Amino acid sequence: MPTHRDASSNTTTTTTPSLPPVMDSVRSHTADEIVQMMKRTPLFMTNLQETPTGDDEAAEENIQLEALRALQYEGTRAEVALGFKERGNEMVAEKRWKDAKEFYTKGIVALKQTPKQSEEPVTSEDAERVREGEEEEREKEKKIEEACYVNRALCNLELKNYRSTLTDTSHTLHLFPQNTKAHYRSSLALSALTRYPEALDTITRGLALTSLPNTTTNNTSSSSSNPPHQQQQNIFPSSAKHQAFRTLYSRISALKTAHDRKEAQRFTRAAQQKKEHEDLNAALAVRGIKVRMTAKAPEMEDARIF
Repeated sequence: MPTHRDASSNTTTTTTPSLPPVMDSVRSHTADEIVQMMKRTPLFMTNLQETPTGDDEAAEENIQLEALRALQYEGTRAEVALGFKERGNEMVAEKRWKDAKEFYTKGIVALKQTPKQSEEPVTSEDAERVREGEEEEREKEKKIEEACYVNRALCNLELKNYRSTLTDTSHTLHLFPQNTKAHYRSSLALSALTRYPEALDTITRGLALTSLPNTTTNNTSSSSSNPPHQQQQNIFPSSAKHQAFRTLYSRISALKTAHDRKEAQRFTRAAQQKKEHEDLNAALAVRGIKVRMTAKAPEMEDARIF
């Protein structure tokens, strides 16, 4: 800070303007302390769940902070879970598999929470509307849960957590048995675990699903009024997905064939070694040669074994 010494009075005066009274207290804090103080202000926070430290107990009672925390999870279970799912999708697009997995997990956990119950009395008509709304909400939740599980399976697959992949695809197929992504990812995980028969069975089921015709929904009213033979013209298989399943089926089949060949060779070698051992013992017994087993290696001297 620039200073000026008065020769007549021997006093030192500063030439820099003084800080405002509100900012003057900052002078006694270090840079790290100032950063921590800023993080306790909602505008500069990087984590809404951070608990204030030190003697700043009042920050926990900050009304703005509590409002932000409530806003983070505001909405129905489906809305909250959908938000987590979309964040997970963003992480997948960036191939941040661990972060994506965490968001999908949060979405699944959000759907397991107990829904808020209205305490206001309702009439029978209102109760019927509430019931219909609850059924619609459950369908939304089921679709979001299915998406979270199958997408988390992708994350586990990329992270080489193959058994976790199988768990997630199992949950997905429990919710919707026709989910082809679950069949595909489950087949990849089973193949990675060298469980080729199960992988082939799973990919075969998925291949059958992709072979099923899909009805187009571009003109529902007209197609429903057409005769069956005309409706059949609007039905086609998903060729791209079907081809992907055929490719994976061929790959797993080739792996299974190679694996079976190696297993057969290993079995043949083991059987041959067993037979040679039995023949040797039989020959020694016929010649009356006794064999003694010892942990110490024999002294061969200049003898050689051919």
